[in-house]
Amino acid sequence: MKLIGRYMSPFVRRVGVSLHLLDIAFTNEPLSVLTDSLKIREYSPLGRVPALVLDDGQVLIDSNAILDYFDQQAGTERALLPLSGPERSEAMNLLAFAVGACEKTVAAYYERDRRPEGLVWDDWYRHCEDQARGALALLDARQAERGERPLLGERMSQVDISAVVAYDFARLTLPDTLAPDGAFPHLASASQRANALPAFAQTQWKG
Repeated sequence: MKLIGRYMSPFVRRVGVSLHLLDIAFTNEPLSVLTDSLKIREYSPLGRVPALVLDDGQVLIDSNAILDYFDQQAGTERALLPLSGPERSEAMNLLAFAVGACEKTVAAYYERDRRPEGLVWDDWYRHCEDQARGALALLDARQAERGERPLLGERMSQVDISAVVAYDFARLTLPDTLAPDGAFPHLASASQRANALPAFAQTQWKG
């Protein structure tokens, strides 16, 4: 099994962390959407990461679809999200904030740091960053209420994984404006605890 994409991508990383936590063996091919787009399209015509090549050659794309596939395989006791009922609805709502924070941080980062000089749309950059900040603030407040317990239930779920990944990505890409020291103290503590675990440590971006 092969996971396509670099762990700098929060979407690739959330899949990598989840596979490790589920004890699913895989290798990582760290292709970049900027420099390896043709190679990525050999796996997925969409040219987006993550893509996951299963042992039978089938290719799954999109982190949500990949994670849902493995939750269905894992079953109720091991799945990283509740598979049905009101618990799933609550989890999906919280997860939307975590994934949304990832999406908007990516958009802000690309607008500010990847566009050619003189072509940056400052209003759009600030809008995306404000959206990411709002989502991270909500998750930080939720973590404050929960203390050191998971954001949902009594064991680590996809909500916790994605919240930590979103926070870490904000710290990696926009530490001066979106996630300076002290901005989200409860997520920072959750990140520190999570990154001490092998599943998170093995997927930290080292570029």
